[in-house]
Amino acid sequence: MAYDFQVTVDSSGPHELAEWWAETLGWRVEPTDEAFIRGLVDQGAVTEEETTVHRGQLVWRSGAAIVHPDDGRRVLFQVVPEGKTVKNRVHLDVRVGADRIEEELTRLTERGATFLHRGEQGPYSWVTLADPEGNEFCLA
Repeated sequence: MAYDFQVTVDSSGPHELAEWWAETLGWRVEPTDEAFIRGLVDQGAVTEEETTVHRGQLVWRSGAAIVHPDDGRRVLFQVVPEGKTVKNRVHLDVRVGADRIEEELTRLTERGATFLHRGEQGPYSWVTLADPEGNEFCLA
């Protein structure tokens, strides 16, 4: 049996980080149903403190997601109280192709990513970066 899953990334600013990753991957930020959230607040099912306004829209304070434009794969960015302190145990490999690594490295560092190091194993090479909140990922 195959299971569906999503990747979840801890974050201090989930809405901003979701936008950064959506642009990085060519995905889209998952739309928020503002009327649904407002209705839950009005009914007392959730509090105003569980919401925030981002770019003029009422959204969940706790997170934001991005989705693949074709197949709906999803990455969730959830707020956590602590910052990143050690190396990720899981990371994303963004496969851009060997001929595009340098171009993407330049593009992403201009957008706030931090270059960490280069690696290679046999015929494979990659560049390890950190997103604006320090989460490591590789361009391969």
